Amino acid sequence: MPIPTNSTEVNVVGATVPFFKETIDGIDIYYFDTSATEPPVPMINAMAGLNLVTKTSKLIMINHKMPTKLLENLENTYKITKETLTNGNAKVTFETKI
Repeated sequence: MPIPTNSTEVNVVGATVPFFKETIDGIDIYYFDTSATEPPVPMINAMAGLNLVTKTSKLIMINHKMPTKLLENLENTYKITKETLTNGNAKVTFETKI
């Protein structure tokens, strides 16, 4: 799943990879792709991006594998949806539980 072409790049404090945003039905969806990086880059960017998650927004992370340790630490705070993409990459969606 590539970043949607109609999304726009946004500045995220603390991020080391590009972040993108699109709005669908009033929900802001933020994306970042760390599939070509090695630890700790995925975790650094996930933590930066999680600051964007609200009742009206969510964060989608694309990574080369499922970030199991990260997800274990966040599952009590965020609703997390996991998916394996056809190319083998992991797609993780973070939403607020509130």
